[in-house]
Amino acid sequence: MPSACDSLIEDIEDMVSSTDPTPNERQSARKSIVPRSRKKNESLINEELQADSLIPGTQKIWMKTWGCSHNNSDGEYMAGQLAASGYKMTDDPTDADLWVLNSCTVKNPAEDHFRNSIKKALEQQKKVVVAGCVPQAQPRMDYLKGLSIIGVQQIDRVVEVVDEAVKGHSVRLLGQKKDGGRRLGGARLDLPKIRKNPLIEIISINTGCLNACTYCKTKHARGDLASYPIEELVERARQSFQEGVCEIWLTSEDTGAYGRDIGTDLPTLLWRLVEEIPEGAMLRLGMTNPPYILEHLEEMAKILNHPRVYAFLHVPVQSASDSVLMDMKREYCIDDFKKVVDFLKERVPGVTIATDLICGFPGETEEDFQETINMVKLYRFPSLFINQFYPRPGTPAAKMEQVPAHVKKQRTKELSQLFHSYNPYDHKVGERQHVLVTEESFDAQYYVSHNKFYEQVLVPKRAEFKGKMIEVDIYEAGKHFLKGRPVEESKPFTPSIAAPLRKGEVSGLMQVNTHTNTCTPAYRSFCKDTVVSIYTFWVTGFKK
Repeated sequence: MPSACDSLIEDIEDMVSSTDPTPNERQSARKSIVPRSRKKNESLINEELQADSLIPGTQKIWMKTWGCSHNNSDGEYMAGQLAASGYKMTDDPTDADLWVLNSCTVKNPAEDHFRNSIKKALEQQKKVVVAGCVPQAQPRMDYLKGLSIIGVQQIDRVVEVVDEAVKGHSVRLLGQKKDGGRRLGGARLDLPKIRKNPLIEIISINTGCLNACTYCKTKHARGDLASYPIEELVERARQSFQEGVCEIWLTSEDTGAYGRDIGTDLPTLLWRLVEEIPEGAMLRLGMTNPPYILEHLEEMAKILNHPRVYAFLHVPVQSASDSVLMDMKREYCIDDFKKVVDFLKERVPGVTIATDLICGFPGETEEDFQETINMVKLYRFPSLFINQFYPRPGTPAAKMEQVPAHVKKQRTKELSQLFHSYNPYDHKVGERQHVLVTEESFDAQYYVSHNKFYEQVLVPKRAEFKGKMIEVDIYEAGKHFLKGRPVEESKPFTPSIAAPLRKGEVSGLMQVNTHTNTCTPAYRSFCKDTVVSIYTFWVTGFKK
């Protein structure tokens, strides 16, 4: 809720103004103070201590995350730290005392949902903390006034912000993580987290990107490329497998650009990670833009052919028109994209290439749109994300001459009809495949698994299959899925090297080694940072 302390600041330390007395001035003033003895009130001697109903760490927290897997990873870290500090995470928003809303700024509808959730929370007298790309990019929006904000690189300080929000204070942390002037990838990777799925670990390998796409608002929030060191990423993967994870997703705004800021590259990281993956466990690569994967095609083909790496790559093209790509400032032409797709299809048989398309970008002509239609007819992408263009405030594309709304809508409809006119998996019926079972279907009727090409395979919902690699015969194909019948004579294989954490259990807090009676490094580090944070609040004279 809004409070007297609601002005925009970059960090907690900014709350001490230049006009406040210095520590030396305070000490000097104390010398002139004469203490006066106070008579004891006998009636208070045996008075019972009354607990403050707003003691931080005792409340219930509901968290909602919108957007990409990077944002979901941030949400998992924030939930883990809150739970580790004593807060109770709940799935019921009406039962919560405070809502943490982790936003996405890619499209207008996502921001609309975020804004409506804030309004709903305030109507229900809930305290609110906002996070993610929307407040990072536009912290002065009217509907964010008076709310506490956690910047995308400040998620390791979520407990501090929530503590103060619980007490009615407004705190905004929007600064960047730096080391010797160099921007870092973000918060530490060994922080406590609660995985949405205990079998899947999402690892952000870098933040930001090297592009300046004219339609993109995420760049305003995530900034320029900043990569995590290879050793930290390998250690995070190693810890995840020790906690029963059997599938790792690598995520970022552009995985293909990884390492360019720290003198390394994506294939070097991937080969190191592959060494850590247990037999039967799998690695999934995140989105990569065409320019930065072009120079690594040979190595990428070898990696995608590795038995413990999904033969899957998400390469967003956005348009098949060079004219539109130039207006978007995408820094590649359509032939570059086709080179990536053609090369990988030849060197990685069966590879799944997913892509994104924007319909009705400013200046897109009918001829431009037909080039996109023809490209989809050529490649018949099995996974295609179709987006009607939305001008995001503050982006160059928002100032361009817009395509009429009815034209954008018609083109989006036409492209969607084309996509639904073909069935990419019909030829898979009759195949025998190995699949890794990790999730439950939305209708709770099946378990969801994925084959080597990251194609979704629905299998019977048997408890012994969860988290296992099993062999199935494909007997049915839909637009977005396959159905598999378990091979009776084949036994499920367990890829996990440890039992998975329970749903809702905090990762990274296997607190005590029973052999040495010592805390794990991750837990020691978390405790140390928590104490330092509390001390920082105290010494800066934060007004209660």
